[in-house]
Amino acid sequence: MPLIPQEPQIHERAQGPSVTPATGRTAPTPRPVPGPRPVPGPRSAATPRPGRPGPGPARPAPPAQRSHSSAGQPQPSGTTTPTSSVPQIQLIPAPVDGALDAADEAVDMLLDSGRAPGDILVLTTGEQHPWAAHELSFGETSYWAQQDTREDVFFAGAAVAARAQSRPVVVVVLNGGDDDAVAQALPLARERATALLIVCGDSERATSLLGAGV
Repeated sequence: MPLIPQEPQIHERAQGPSVTPATGRTAPTPRPVPGPRPVPGPRSAATPRPGRPGPGPARPAPPAQRSHSSAGQPQPSGTTTPTSSVPQIQLIPAPVDGALDAADEAVDMLLDSGRAPGDILVLTTGEQHPWAAHELSFGETSYWAQQDTREDVFFAGAAVAARAQSRPVVVVVLNGGDDDAVAQALPLARERATALLIVCGDSERATSLLGAGV
């Protein structure tokens, strides 16, 4: 019989690494299979943002303090009190819709510099300051009584400036009103101010209405 060549035998190989790691080498650790990332829960609305204080009780006294910019702010009271009865006049440029904010910042800086709240009168030529509007809602009698106590900053409309009492510092807010109303309010405000008159608003308009006294 003719010899039939023997077919090579094929052996099945188990799945896995084909070679055994050499002695002294550590087989690589299989990496974990990444799973789904946990979905963060909703942020609490009561959590304050970093760098900002949490909510606190509302301040009844006017107005809440803000951060102050160095430009256009009144100087400390020790350097603004004139030796004569004529008050110093300081202009803080601001647009009509920003005059009220500029006045509030000026008041805050005056208080920070040592001025007593009862030394300051604020007159608005346009809409009432929110403090005045709030206090007037309780009646004019209690509103004007607070002027007499001189325990806090007093806010009033320029239309009733003649009824306002003199104070060391008067802040005029040019937040509206025609030229006639402003022209009447500024001289009255200068008469009521015994040390310092601050005008927040259009500087050119204030200068032209106040005249050479600026």
